[in-house]
Amino acid sequence: MGINTERDIEANLQIGPTDKGMVRLFVISEGMEIPMDFSPEEAEEIAEEITAAAKGARALEK
Repeated sequence: MGINTERDIEANLQIGPTDKGMVRLFVISEGMEIPMDFSPEEAEEIAEEITAAAKGARALEK
């Protein structure tokens, strides 16, 4: 299993602030709920990684 291994799994992703000042990524799939809390700084780093990955994926489209 790896980043390039495709799966036929549906999931719902919710992202938002918590009442504790954290950023929560909340994944729901096949009866499982996975809450992941990050500090605002960590969330910004994750956002930068997602942006970089999107740019890399776009480069492969050409």
